[in-house]
Amino acid sequence: MTPKLCRRLLAPVVLALALAACGSKINEEQFSRIEDGMSEQQVIDLLGTPSESSSMGALGMSGTAAIWTGAGATISVQFVNGKVRLKQFTRAKP
Repeated sequence: MTPKLCRRLLAPVVLALALAACGSKINEEQFSRIEDGMSEQQVIDLLGTPSESSSMGALGMSGTAAIWTGAGATISVQFVNGKVRLKQFTRAKP
């Protein structure tokens, strides 16, 4: 195997290990940082882009349900008019 080919094969492995070492942002510590009244953007800045999201609006009110899924855990947040109103942390079953 040539050195150039070794580097090509090794680069993705190193990248994957580096990303795994960063850990998931979906954990109890991050969940505890989410507070009622935080903006949707503040939560996205904290957790990243949600895995799932759905929105609806009626009578001048808007609501969004967002779910972040990580390694072994899920964080669900309900926003009313762009602000946190309800949050839930769920650990995956083994």
